[in-house]
Amino acid sequence: MNEVSAYSLPEHYDWISTGLDGDIAYYVGLAQKSGGPVLELGCGTGRCSLAIARTGIEVTGLDLSPEMLHRARKKAAEMGVSDRIRWVEGNMSHFDLGERFRLIIIPYRSFLHLMTVREQLAALAAIRRHLEEDGLFAFNIFVPRVSDLADQDRRMAYRGSFPVPGTDHLVEVHDWTEFDHFLQRARVIRYLERFDGEGRSLERLRTVFWFRYVYPTELFHLLRVAGFQVVNRYGDFKGRPFDRQSSELVVEAKKI
Repeated sequence: MNEVSAYSLPEHYDWISTGLDGDIAYYVGLAQKSGGPVLELGCGTGRCSLAIARTGIEVTGLDLSPEMLHRARKKAAEMGVSDRIRWVEGNMSHFDLGERFRLIIIPYRSFLHLMTVREQLAALAAIRRHLEEDGLFAFNIFVPRVSDLADQDRRMAYRGSFPVPGTDHLVEVHDWTEFDHFLQRARVIRYLERFDGEGRSLERLRTVFWFRYVYPTELFHLLRVAGFQVVNRYGDFKGRPFDRQSSELVVEAKKI
């Protein structure tokens, strides 16, 4: 069976990928402090980039998926911000845009789509080359817990029910996750089923995506090796201190 990438269906992605609590406000706030220009890596359909552009700041959004970028361009045109955004199809592990940025961000855990340490270090090197000397690099990842990973392995998990804008339809999402703990990788088979307002099933889709989970100490070491100094670390997007109870890690780093 041919696998359908979860990122080849941008409309469905927008319906079910609504972000994390406070993440848009956090990244927009950083953009406003920096004054731009801003580079977002793994920009997807532009959820963060568009919010930043609406404040008048110049943004470049880079993503590997042409389908996601096509939808991002359409949304930018509808919002009237196309003149402030440049969309680039590319891989965050090796890109050369020929300019530097005051702020570089990787929201919504997209750093975890780098599947090897080599790719992670290559991406960090490219980010460092594109960052102004006093610029800021900010991103977030989830904090892996061994017990949670074990509970999720080879089991179906309900991820939620999401409204389809402009209709009375809902999309229900279930994930089947297979882990390779030796390589810290996960393959997620995502099932989406769309229902009308009377509960009739209209559409069923099976998609897939991969990620590599990273432990905080490992991440801090990677950043140091790549020439970054962590200047702030938070447990959420409202500035709560990062500690052993945190489920999210938000990192702000500068060049050494």
